Formats: sequence, C-alpha cells, structure tokens
Amino acid sequence: MGVKMSGEPVIAIAGARKGFGAVKALDGVDFTVTPGECIGLVGHNGAGKSTLVNIINGGLNLDEGRISLSGGEPVDSYSIRVARAHGIRCVFQELSMCPNLSVVENVRIAHAGMKGFGWRSRARKVVSELLDVIFPDHGIDCRRAVGDLTIAQRQMVEIAIAFSSYNSTTSLVILDEPTSSLDASRAEQLIAYVKSFTGAGGAVIFISHILGEILDAASRIVVMRDGQVVSDKPSGEFTVNSLVQAMGSVAAASSERRATVVRSEGEKPVASFPRSRDAVEFKAYKGELVGLAGLSGQGQTQLIVDLYTSVSGDWKSRREPQAAFVAGDRLSDGVFPLWSILRNMTIAMLSEWRRFGLTDPAREAAFADGWHEKIGIRTKNLDNPILSLSGGNQQKALFARALGTSAPIVLMDDPMRGVDIGTKQDVYLMLREEADAGRTFIWYSTEMDEVCVCDRVYVFREGSIARELTGDAVTEENILAASFGERTS
Repeated sequence: MGVKMSGEPVIAIAGARKGFGAVKALDGVDFTVTPGECIGLVGHNGAGKSTLVNIINGGLNLDEGRISLSGGEPVDSYSIRVARAHGIRCVFQELSMCPNLSVVENVRIAHAGMKGFGWRSRARKVVSELLDVIFPDHGIDCRRAVGDLTIAQRQMVEIAIAFSSYNSTTSLVILDEPTSSLDASRAEQLIAYVKSFTGAGGAVIFISHILGEILDAASRIVVMRDGQVVSDKPSGEFTVNSLVQAMGSVAAASSERRATVVRSEGEKPVASFPRSRDAVEFKAYKGELVGLAGLSGQGQTQLIVDLYTSVSGDWKSRREPQAAFVAGDRLSDGVFPLWSILRNMTIAMLSEWRRFGLTDPAREAAFADGWHEKIGIRTKNLDNPILSLSGGNQQKALFARALGTSAPIVLMDDPMRGVDIGTKQDVYLMLREEADAGRTFIWYSTEMDEVCVCDRVYVFREGSIARELTGDAVTEENILAASFGERTS
C-alpha cells in the first residue's frame, strides 16, 4: 500500500487559529494524527472541519499556531507541496478532478513524477489495481473522460487516486464525506479498505455526517463545534446519541414516516411514467413523499431528469413553474459559483416577481432574509459569495431556492450530501409540512434512513424499477432485498 511505518505523528497542529473576517473558523485547535489510526472528525456544518482539513492539506495558512510533521520541528512555510511531499492526500467533499480529462490523465496530474514513454499504461495500472482492491466489480473504464462518469464513479476514482502511490509513500489520506454519493455496499467496501490501510500503518481522517460510518471506521473521534475541539476520545466511548449531544444538536432524533396519505377514489397522479419492459409503473400523487432507492447508478437520476422535462414542458421558464429541482451535485447542477448567496437563493423566483420586465430588489431581499432565518444559513451577509459557505449551508440555499417557488412538485437528487444531522432533521420537518399542504416530493437518496421516511418507495435495479414499497413495507430489509433480488413484475 505504500504507507509510512513510523511511531512519530504524521502531523501535529498546536494552537491553530484561522479567521475569515469576523468569523473564527478555528479558535485554538490542537490536533494530532499518528500512524495506524483512523480519526473520525465530526461537527455540524460550519464547525470548522473543512478549514482544519484545508490547513492540513496546505491549502490555507494559519493566522496563529504551529504545524509539525513526522515528529520534527514546526514547519516555517507549510503548503500543498510540503503536505504532498510528506504523503498527505485529500479527497474533498466537492470532487476536484478535471472533467474534460480521462481518469488516466487525472492520475498523471496527481503524480507529477509519472513521466516518459508509457506513462499512460503505468497510470492506468496504478488506478485500476486500487479500484479493484477498494471497489471490486466497479466497472469503470479508466480511459473514459471523468465528465462521462456518474458522480458515484467519480467519487470512487478520486478515492483510489488519493490512496495510490507512485515513487512516494502515502502516510495520511483525508476523506471528506467520501460516501456521500456511494450506495451502502460501496460504502462498506471503502470502510473495509480504510481498516486495512490503517492496519498496515497508514492514517486516515474520516469526515462524515453518517454517524454510523464514523463509529464503524474510526479508532478515535474528534468532535468540533464553533471552531474548537470539544471532545476527543476513542470511538468505543461514543454512541450515536452521545455524538449528537457532543456536537450540540437540538434536532429531534426521530425521522419516522408520517401517517399513510389517504387518496380519494379515482385521484389522478401529478406525475407518472408508463410501465416499460418488465418494470413497475411510476406514479406520484399530491402530498406524497416518494423515494427512489436501490444501488447507485441504476436509473434514479435519469428518472428525475425525465420527470422534470416532462413536467416542465420546454426550455422556456414559466411564471408559475410546475417543478423545482434540488441538486446533490452542487458544483455541477446546483450553485452559480460566481454569484452571491442571495442571487443563488432567488434566481428561481425572478420570473414570478417580474413586472414590466423588471424585478423588485426589495422583494428579493425580503425573500432571502426570510429563508436565511427559516432554514438557518450560517452567514451574516447574504451578499457574500455562495462558495464562502460550507457545503451543507450551500445545500440549504438550494433548498430555499426550490421550496420558495410555487412549484407543486419538488424533485430532489440525493440532496443531503454532506449535510449534518441537525440540518437533516430540520429539512425532514419542513418537507413533511410542505407535503401536508399538498406539495409532492420525489426524492432519490443513497442514505437508507432518508428513503425510509418516505410514504412510498420505488426500488431500482439494472436500470429500471424493480419493486414498489408502500407504508410499513418501506423498510431497510425490503429495500435491500429488492436491490439485490429478482425483479417483480
């Protein structure tokens, strides 16, 4: 695996402070990583995790504090180059590969020493062998452009590249929400490899809002809140509830389904697709939470795209939209990265507010301020760039954009990627309230807990719907059985 076997800390940070204007992202943090351990790093969105990761990766400089590597003296000038030279790699929550290049070419970027005749074959060997080890039966052609891969495949490739070694050792891999686009079986494969990697002397920092994964993968858990470390203990001393309490969550722990939605006789669906081949016919009714489940890449996202196209009609925006969309792949399908938070929140409503070809700035500001407070976006100034927010807070802005419209149907493509447990519970309650008022939600998620709060679930297998589950039949066991079992007619 090319890991570095040493008893000295891979990295030690002391008294770390980092601010962005009036915001203290890190406020006196001490953090040490030693070989052979997997550290679970948890905390709500905005707790300081991403800032700490970027400090360790060399992407940000400390305002105050010291960084030491391999047990040596503090480093005077720490950078990405220095971090990589000491075997520190990072898989970011927002995937960072070049989409116009092939997988092989992205490997070459990660390993600058891979030069000369035959480098393509060497690069393909490096990434293919690790993909085979970490994600057996992955089915990824490394000659393809990254942009042609599904988001789950891109995540698997980026993980494999981070763990790969070429004429160097890999001592520490930072995994920031590494399973956010992976289904349960792929997530289990990754966690098994993390245990193998750390067992051989490597180190991992594992960041996830799926607390069960943290408890499974980590040997030690560090909890952050408001830029500080508030707890640092062996993982065996935590439970899901104690982790939530340490993070400071005030969210309700329950995510049970609503009572069964009662439909009138002869009621027509608000969205449907006819039965094709031997698949189950898709229908969604007014006021329902409809889940799309199954292994990733089985056609769930394509159904959402097809539904949006069929309901919206054409490319021209309508004054009264029929459907709104919440993306899970924020950078590709969600945010406008050069725009402010306010503009990202209000863009979908501008056609509804238009009068004589102009929009009302006061109404726009009032809308944004209202949703800023309602959904709890952590910023003092909505004129800041959208990318100044943490990933979870960016996602809140996308929810505000969709839920603020008058659209009767909301389509959601794995929208909770990288969102903390407190925010999730807030969003669940909001969706229930909106559904009780008659709005229909069609929701694809790779997280089983989310799918199980839905009124009805369509399970996908081999590119089409294999089974429909309703009411009490919506359970993890039934979903898994339909995902791997025979299709039903």
